[in-house]
Amino acid sequence: MKLTAEISMYPFNENYLEPIQWFIDRLKTYPNIERVTNAMATQICGDYLEVMTMLAHEMKAANEKWGKAVFVCKFIGSEIDLTYKQ
Repeated sequence: MKLTAEISMYPFNENYLEPIQWFIDRLKTYPNIERVTNAMATQICGDYLEVMTMLAHEMKAANEKWGKAVFVCKFIGSEIDLTYKQ
């Protein structure tokens, strides 16, 4: 089963751009997961278990490295074309 998710990170950190960029860069290291980042969020698509495992691992790593952060996620239980432009 495929999963598409959108995630935004809001660190409790004055220097919020560094933790966000660090998080995005780590998401880029997963070759089987498609991703598109814009100014508001990162959309990711891939195998359900791979996406959920990646998110669990990377959110935990971000909290351990940077401290508190809010992660806002939306999930769609199917594959969505991340390149779609209206």
